[in-house]
Amino acid sequence: MADVEMKPADTIQDKFEDKKDAKEPTPPPTPAAEIKSNIALIEKAVWSLEPRFAHRVLRSFTALRKKLDDAVLREAIQEVYPADSTVKGSLLSWLPEAPTRESMDVDGVPTTKPPTSDPVPEVQIYLQLLLIHHLLTKPETYPKAITLVKETVAKMQALNRRSMDPIAAKVWYAVERVHELAGDLAEARPLFLAAQRTASLRHDDETQASLINRLLRNYLHYSLYDQADKLVSKTTFPTSASNPQFARYHYYLGRIKAVQLNYTEAHTNVRQAIRRAPHAKTAPGFYQAVHKLFVVVELLMGDIPDRSLFRHPVLEKALSGYFDIVKAVRAGSLSQFQATLSQYSAQFEADKTHTLIGRLRQNVIKTGIRRLSLSYSRISLRDICFKLHLDSEEDAEYIVGKAIRDGVIEGRIVHEQGWMECDGQKSGYGPEVSEVFGKRIAYCLELHNQSVKAMRYPLNAHRKELAAAEGAREREKELAKEIQEGGDIDDDDVGPGDAF
Repeated sequence: MADVEMKPADTIQDKFEDKKDAKEPTPPPTPAAEIKSNIALIEKAVWSLEPRFAHRVLRSFTALRKKLDDAVLREAIQEVYPADSTVKGSLLSWLPEAPTRESMDVDGVPTTKPPTSDPVPEVQIYLQLLLIHHLLTKPETYPKAITLVKETVAKMQALNRRSMDPIAAKVWYAVERVHELAGDLAEARPLFLAAQRTASLRHDDETQASLINRLLRNYLHYSLYDQADKLVSKTTFPTSASNPQFARYHYYLGRIKAVQLNYTEAHTNVRQAIRRAPHAKTAPGFYQAVHKLFVVVELLMGDIPDRSLFRHPVLEKALSGYFDIVKAVRAGSLSQFQATLSQYSAQFEADKTHTLIGRLRQNVIKTGIRRLSLSYSRISLRDICFKLHLDSEEDAEYIVGKAIRDGVIEGRIVHEQGWMECDGQKSGYGPEVSEVFGKRIAYCLELHNQSVKAMRYPLNAHRKELAAAEGAREREKELAKEIQEGGDIDDDDVGPGDAF
């Protein structure tokens, strides 16, 4: 048997190291490099008239602004603008001066070529937007943020460029945030109203959707529900708005309808807001606020939320007080409900749900009466007053009579004897089952229609297909002409032994 030559161990080890190096993932780009790539996309959106590139930049805006600091913004501005640019100086003036360091040239390392001209004006607005959010991270820089946001709005309105509309929607959110942190949100309302009127005349859907949400938030912040309802009735929310804008709009509509006692529409709007909301880890604050309103509206409708909702890692701590309210409503214990309401009163006031939760007192009493009607065939009004912690037997008689009239329980009041006689439990089947199925079918159809409307396609994509088809037709015509003329074989390809 022939000897087999073994490869040295060093060669095998080198191969394993090469494979290991090949599988290592590429490191993520630095924040400054990410800003530069976003600026390239903005310029591409301006020159190609394709707003989808600008929308791609804005989708990563929330994650990017959390990585900003003075050094990152300074590096991005210096690499985008030339040295003698006036815009560069104005942008750097909002940042503290950098510590002086001696620059060292390293041999063999390629240096990026400095730009020779200023980029498009949309880049300046985008960088100012980053600066505004960076200044809002510290309370001592709030005055500078207010001054910068005023200059940004004036510059944006003076340019009056339609390619700036996607970024303008984010700028108006920054205006609201600056005034809200400064404590003068009411002063921004006339500015929002004028801008909303201009955006509707220009058919700027994204800016119009953002401004409607800004105005609704402004009204609801000061509990001006009548003005908010009039704004909703006089305006039409754009159907081409993004999902985050639709989520905010449905959330504000849910709050308005809930205050107006229209719980069915409020429940529908809150469900839409939950469906369109970003991921829980992306926007945990909004996710918690929507579910707080959702729990209260479901309780007002007579339903009990699912227990798994309160076990969600993002919602478990935020909904602790609401979970105690749900347990009190489900048990029908008025004393437990009052104790929980007083314990979490500060939290409910901060969430703007204290008034709605106060309405649940009647639901707690109705639940208690329903439980008593299932447990007793006959019970005195005095015992009802004692078990439900009511003030007097007259209140118990009134509440029981209203529950019988509303169909909550089946029974009657015997005034001579002073008790309530309860009938047997009704069957769970009836004509209302078809109504429930009808509502579910309508919801599924509406969900399908909204999903189809939310699909986005690149603009003018069919023109490329037409151009490619036209080029293919031209090549087919040339090939057919060459075949007819006998020129399908080049002369250089004919060898000396080939003859015709």
